[in-house]
Amino acid sequence: MTFADRVIQFNTSLVAPNVPTEVEVMNPFQNTETLRLSSFFYDKYYNDNNNRIGILGINPGRFGAGLTGIPFTDPKKLVEICGIENDFPKKTELSGDFIYLMIKEFGGPEKFYQKFFFNSVCPLGFTKDGKNMNYYDTKPLQHAVTPYIIESIRAVIKIGLETSVVYCLGEGKNFAFLSKLNTEHQFFERIIPLAHPRFVMQYKRKFLKEYLHDYCEKLKTG
Repeated sequence: MTFADRVIQFNTSLVAPNVPTEVEVMNPFQNTETLRLSSFFYDKYYNDNNNRIGILGINPGRFGAGLTGIPFTDPKKLVEICGIENDFPKKTELSGDFIYLMIKEFGGPEKFYQKFFFNSVCPLGFTKDGKNMNYYDTKPLQHAVTPYIIESIRAVIKIGLETSVVYCLGEGKNFAFLSKLNTEHQFFERIIPLAHPRFVMQYKRKFLKEYLHDYCEKLKTG
């Protein structure tokens, strides 16, 4: 099996965890078109047996991976940057805007995806009252999904991740939670935190060039 085959197998095997009643789980891979398009993406960029370095976000959002099944890749970028046509509404995701600027600076999708693999600490997303939730937004939700997250990280590593280092998107709660789990379960030798793309785009946009440079330097030298 190629790296792509293992990603697709992982995605199709995802089952929603038990969550508090007011929370809804997003599983985009229940949509046959999402599964088809994401599989095409992984076949395009990961059709080999090379290991990758993991970059773990928080959990999928409605307008990126929640639609396309590909972290930080909204339908518009899937067409315009990755060359994969789709009929989804061409919404954009703010975090994805930063990520694909960074990928361009790194050398483009082919070069970037040869080395790195995006996933999330929690591979399925959550909504409440139609709005995105992070797995750590409430204690009941975090407590409910922690065993699910532990098993998911183990499964993602088996896809073909290097365990000497992993990058964590988010220097706050996501990094703290992943670090605590890593201390307990020894998934990775090192975790390097990166500023979350949405934080950069919402609050630090005037320093965009500096953040893009910081990302690329850490990814190249980490």
